[in-house]
Amino acid sequence: MAITVKELSEVFGKDVFTTKGFYAGKVKDVELDLNKFKIRGMTIEVARGTFLDKLIGGKKGIKVPYDLIQAVGDIVLIKHVIEEPVEE
Repeated sequence: MAITVKELSEVFGKDVFTTKGFYAGKVKDVELDLNKFKIRGMTIEVARGTFLDKLIGGKKGIKVPYDLIQAVGDIVLIKHVIEEPVEE
């Protein structure tokens, strides 16, 4: 996934969803490795009431490493790493 400098500024504020379709929040920040000219990850401002909000216990944001970012377009898609509990 290549992101140009012009597109990088457009990433801020984009909605973030998981690969299972769960809404996570919005992109708040992008962490760069300037020595290697690579993106290290993104900080997601977690939306209240989402599964991610419940998972992190009310914290405002979470850092998502680059390895978990699946796609960047109209939205940002991150890998869903937590399985939802099955209700009986």
